[in-house]
Amino acid sequence: MTRITIGPFNRVEGDLEVRLDVEGGRVMRAEVTAPLYRGFEQILEGRPVLDALVLAPRICGICSVSQSVSAATALRHAMAIEAAPNGLLATNIAHAAENAADHLTHFYIFFMPDFAREAYAPHAWHEAARERFAATRGSASRDALPARARLLETMGIIAGKWPHSLAFQPGGTTRAIDLGSRVRLLSIIAAFRSFLETIVFADTLENVLALTTADELDAWRDGRGGDFAHFLRIADSLSLTDLGRGTGLLMSYGAYEGVDGTLFPRGLFGPSAMIEPLPVKQISEDVSHAWMRDLSTDPAQSSTIPDPDKAEAYSWCKAPRLSGQPIEVGAIARQTVAGQPLITDLVTRNGTNVRSRVVARLIETARLALAMEQWTRALRLSEPFCNASREAPDGSHVGLVEAARGSLGHWMAVRNGKLERYQIIAPTTWNFSPRDSSDVGGPLEQALVGTDVGDAGPRSVAIQHIVRSFDPCMVCTAH
Repeated sequence: MTRITIGPFNRVEGDLEVRLDVEGGRVMRAEVTAPLYRGFEQILEGRPVLDALVLAPRICGICSVSQSVSAATALRHAMAIEAAPNGLLATNIAHAAENAADHLTHFYIFFMPDFAREAYAPHAWHEAARERFAATRGSASRDALPARARLLETMGIIAGKWPHSLAFQPGGTTRAIDLGSRVRLLSIIAAFRSFLETIVFADTLENVLALTTADELDAWRDGRGGDFAHFLRIADSLSLTDLGRGTGLLMSYGAYEGVDGTLFPRGLFGPSAMIEPLPVKQISEDVSHAWMRDLSTDPAQSSTIPDPDKAEAYSWCKAPRLSGQPIEVGAIARQTVAGQPLITDLVTRNGTNVRSRVVARLIETARLALAMEQWTRALRLSEPFCNASREAPDGSHVGLVEAARGSLGHWMAVRNGKLERYQIIAPTTWNFSPRDSSDVGGPLEQALVGTDVGDAGPRSVAIQHIVRSFDPCMVCTAH
């Protein structure tokens, strides 16, 4: 048995190391380490409750809207108020824009450049992949980065700035949208749709979303241009469906709240292939292998106290569990729980894997582009965008949302108008968790087991593909 360490990883958000025990060229055991401690939960404790709206977005510069929305949702529940319908719509537009931008960043900047590596030079598709996707030199970034920048102009209109805006409040959003602003939003969304239809899919979004099975996707791909079809051909050449198989348990908190429910529903998908209600109260945190003191497994009752000398620990990341089980989160979980036909068929056939995770992100991006247009047109410009806040009574409250990378929760305990406790479980905390007290690894640790690294060892491209398929955001992971 040989132990190898891979890290720090490039092209991921934050610091990440992976330790692998390899025998006969295959991974037998994996340990995923988040080596950076943040401390935001400690910073928030003892502060006035509204300070959460100022500090929480600063956890991360790329998903700050998600952090804002989670904090605002928890405070809305604490205050027992309703958000203005316009405020929910405006929040959804900004939140979807941030999540879609993250999906583009993952595909073009983090994931696809690995196929330009010299390890793939013998493949017939390599030269085209290198010209299109090579980091800093490929033509794809010249298309994707301006499209991403234009999409994020929605933040200036709705939130004043991005990241770390104060526009997202318990009662809605602070800036009313007028007719001119709505026209600008529709123009930005139309440009984003054009980018998706001409560059990413080479087809209309409606045609892409009409695909319902893996066989239909394969038939659609053949002979088509666009970066999505390009990825599918590479993925099938490398059998990425067989790489990075997941645990089989998928969770979504529900995403994009409206007066009539959420765009993507809350739920749990398991081995029965049925969507089940999500038992939120069964969420727990195991710290047996984290550099944290074991105070309470209930995030509503726990505090963050570091223990850097703890025996058997190897990560600052806790191990969240649902009913004692590790859970995979992300776009593939959201779309499966939402019953999106193509993603459901892919997961039912082959579970979660490197290929299906990427497909799910791009399918979700197409859905978000259409939803953003509908939300913008649904704004009633003469009505309020924000209802007044009120004092938060003592008690415990939670705000559950979906960030680009998956399920994000903020648990807060309020006493005398201040935050007595604050706990955050981020998407990457779920996916990149260490082992628990039963020695069961998190979703990434399990997905890495069995991977054939051959003689490449720490240079294995397969390991890179699996890690990046989860799109880690390590700066959100450990607090």
